[in-house]
Amino acid sequence: QVQLVESGGGLVQAGGSLRLSCAASGGTFSSYAMGWFRQAPGKAREFAAAISWNGGSRYYADSVKGRFTIARDNAKNTVYLHMNNLKPEDTAVYYCACDDSGTFTYRAHEYDYWGQGTQVTVSS
Repeated sequence: QVQLVESGGGLVQAGGSLRLSCAASGGTFSSYAMGWFRQAPGKAREFAAAISWNGGSRYYADSVKGRFTIARDNAKNTVYLHMNNLKPEDTAVYYCACDDSGTFTYRAHEYDYWGQGTQVTVSS
């Protein structure tokens, strides 16, 4: 069983930056693909970014490409989401997710474990 704990959310002004962290425990982190998803009020959960098990491949939603960067530190069992030039439409609960089969994907149903989420609020 894998446990994921997100942190780093908060309130920021438009144009600002935040770094989200997701600490994993209970599994072999270095073999997992990891993803970040987000869910705004009244909207469906949507994909933001994904990273392969070794960090060699990364994939972004068009809405965050060029502003967000996903990274991982396998020695620390942690995945990050660096968010720059934040916009009010980035306001959402952000979730990290783990695919223990190592599949590198944007599809939420492919992920096996999810964190509890961290709130990001961007004011205009």
